[in-house]
Amino acid sequence: MKHIKKILSTVLLVCVVAGCFASCNNTQDSTGAETSSTPAEFVDYASQLKLDMTTTTKKIENVTVKQFIDGDTTHFYVPNTVTDNGILKARYISINTPESTGQIEEWGKKASAFTRSKLESATSILLESDTSSLNADSTGERYLVWVWYKTAENEEYRNLNLEILQEGLAIASSSSQNIYGTQCMAAIDQARAHKLYVYSEEKDPDFYYGSAIELTLKELRANPTLYTGKTVAFEGVVTKNSGQSIFVESFDDETNMYHGISVYYGFSLNGSGLSVIKPGNKVRIVGSMQFYEAGGTYQVSDLKYDMMDPKNPNNIQKLGEGFSPAYVETTPDTFLNGKVSVTVIDENGEESLKEVKYSELALSTSISMKDLEVVDIYVTNNGGDSDGAMTLTCKSAGQTISVRTEVLTDASGALITPDYFNGKTIDVKGLVDYFDGKYQIKVLSVNDVVIH
Repeated sequence: MKHIKKILSTVLLVCVVAGCFASCNNTQDSTGAETSSTPAEFVDYASQLKLDMTTTTKKIENVTVKQFIDGDTTHFYVPNTVTDNGILKARYISINTPESTGQIEEWGKKASAFTRSKLESATSILLESDTSSLNADSTGERYLVWVWYKTAENEEYRNLNLEILQEGLAIASSSSQNIYGTQCMAAIDQARAHKLYVYSEEKDPDFYYGSAIELTLKELRANPTLYTGKTVAFEGVVTKNSGQSIFVESFDDETNMYHGISVYYGFSLNGSGLSVIKPGNKVRIVGSMQFYEAGGTYQVSDLKYDMMDPKNPNNIQKLGEGFSPAYVETTPDTFLNGKVSVTVIDENGEESLKEVKYSELALSTSISMKDLEVVDIYVTNNGGDSDGAMTLTCKSAGQTISVRTEVLTDASGALITPDYFNGKTIDVKGLVDYFDGKYQIKVLSVNDVVIH
């Protein structure tokens, strides 16, 4: 009897150990079925999936890229028979890549770069809807599509949506509820099993893990109240230094324009910190978003720089040098009356597209304007540091433009007076400025004015 019990105990122990090993080597996939935790050989689902031109889904050929937006959104040129303006704003079906155009998320830049690299190398691009017609997404302005591409005419098309999923650069977005749902779910399970990018436990080398909200200047300019009083971080080029403020700008693909902001550094930085924010440098700014009551605009302040720990994610950082202001050539009509569609977020976190004044979105960016006829000049004279600064009222193409100068001097240091500009036609380079409820161009140097 004791011998039998001993045998049974041994068998039970073996079963328990075996069960333990079995359970340790199994996980569950997205359907709840058990799978081995040891990743199988990597499958290229994007090459296995074949484009079938005989199906009833709507297909758009002769497509080229107009603008890269992020990992899951691209604007394409399409035939005028598809859209009236020949442009289709595409949102990729089945995938949701991390953000890189609003609040920046881990692996967002990687996903965006991956999509760009694939389509830049393409010799042919084709778009496919999930049904027989184009279907708009929740914004009403973008269409949900599958993006197919090939890099040589003798190759077969690859499905980019599926390729992004299998690379682990996107999470599921109704991935099982479409014509290629089976392949999409298999690609997601594989990326999870191989612990790729968004499914990994690794840190994104292109993401800063500090306390600041990582975002773009477009996002900051479009939704300033959302970030007021918060620590934000963004990248851009320093264009000008005026007083104790710098101006930083950055180009945005979606709006196809530059966005900028004034950054007040005051007396908070030493020599090393000041060298970071020199005009011409590309920088990462970390600071507090504030509403500047006196100017009626937003600015970023409270910059920090620890020279003993320059890579600290809460520091301002220099990312490059040798850059120049964009000085986007702008017409008076665009400056005064232009509108831009931009995504705004309300207090409940709901997103919507809204038309915003061009000048409001371009505030603090560098622009140029030509053929302005100076018809009137106001000179500041109130006993302060700005005595001698001028406001030039200019006419062009039936529009009135205000050009505000700082106190200007010539090469010998002599003060420039109204006679220098009065009755002249000028070209100017300056910053979009806001004063007394109106947008104007601010000129910081006499070298930025050309007299005809």
